[in-house]
Amino acid sequence: MTRRILVVDDDRAHMTMLVAMLGSWGFEVDTADDGAVAVDRVRERAYDAVLTDVRMAEVDGIEALRRIKSYNPYLPVLIMTAYSSVDVAVQALKAGALDYLHKPLDFKELRLAIERALEQGQGLTRSQDASGDIFQDMIGDSGPMRELAAMIRAVAPSEASVLILGESGTGKELVAKALHEGSPRKKRSLVTVNCAALAENLLESELFGHEKGAYTGAQRQRDGRFVQADGGTLFLDEIGEMAPALQAKLLRALQEGEVQRLGSDRPIRVDVRVLAATNRDLEAEVHGGGFREDLYYRLNVIALRVPALRERPQDIPLLARHFLTRFAERNRKTFRGFAPRVMDLMLHYDWPGNVRELENVVERAVILSPGELITEADLPPNLRGGGKTVDAQPAGQSLEDAEREAIARTLEQVGNNKSEAARVLGVTRVTLRSKMKKFGLDA
Repeated sequence: MTRRILVVDDDRAHMTMLVAMLGSWGFEVDTADDGAVAVDRVRERAYDAVLTDVRMAEVDGIEALRRIKSYNPYLPVLIMTAYSSVDVAVQALKAGALDYLHKPLDFKELRLAIERALEQGQGLTRSQDASGDIFQDMIGDSGPMRELAAMIRAVAPSEASVLILGESGTGKELVAKALHEGSPRKKRSLVTVNCAALAENLLESELFGHEKGAYTGAQRQRDGRFVQADGGTLFLDEIGEMAPALQAKLLRALQEGEVQRLGSDRPIRVDVRVLAATNRDLEAEVHGGGFREDLYYRLNVIALRVPALRERPQDIPLLARHFLTRFAERNRKTFRGFAPRVMDLMLHYDWPGNVRELENVVERAVILSPGELITEADLPPNLRGGGKTVDAQPAGQSLEDAEREAIARTLEQVGNNKSEAARVLGVTRVTLRSKMKKFGLDA
């Protein structure tokens, strides 16, 4: 069956080139030279996809996109523009565009984008995004993951700071890697710092470096992560855990584009794109005085939210098979797959630890399973129960009481193994120890 695509562009030469190219790929092509005409075409005929420019005389591509989506929300729309603007890209994607392409078009990228659009229209599934290596292990074909991937494609080529939001275990570090790999900085380093893993004085040295003798144990000069990331990307994970005093020094480094080693008064110029991630509500932290407002806005030029696994259950089979293949190879074992009951339990579980928890569950099952099929017996007890790991919060119970109860129950379930408890709860050991001390559980 021949697929029909509507091309919308007021540049006649560019439209003619697109019609010829798409025709050579076997598509039937209709054209429109304005957004209003495109909306009428969509109402008159059935199309498999729409490829539209942004800037046009009467009705631009964004407005046409909105009208098309209000008429047929399932019709895939690809936006193309010669004007590289993060704001326009974000506006288009929020309005429902499937992808955002830059002129002059890369024909290989265009064809991949059209294939994705047509597959979405058919409701097909994929184990990985087809756009290339920048997505690495970002497995998923659900609506939320498609939207996230499209946003990454739009934002990655820019120099904008990006704040990556999401619960622990959702894969925020994979988003950071994709942003780096999709940027002009990809040939230089992506340097990662976990802000929750080090005490304040050690984190300052880690970020900015130190001179020999700057503090006890500083036996030689050392470059910080900012200098190591010069020309590349610096990813600050768990940024919400950073102490206020260090937040001020980080803000200065971002504003001035320079850092100073501890024990030195000589500034060092650095060219770094900063990405940050947190599982905290930083806006609430700002209002509560726990995070600097000026630093928050400096980091939050673009915000990308990574969906929780419970928001995209249709991706669970894809992820589970991906992890099964990985861990079977690593442990030199062969598996045929999952028993139907196992997948049913996985699909009905809340996954409070998100993708990281699913990964751990599959690895555990691979190690423990005596056969070639993952069965219910290979799952941890909380999953075999077919429900949630933590009961619903009783009416009238405070959030603090609920949090204390969840930590205490998890510690009990894992035999007081703090590393395992932190992994199940989706927090760092540093955060867990802090919470245990706060709730009087540090026995």
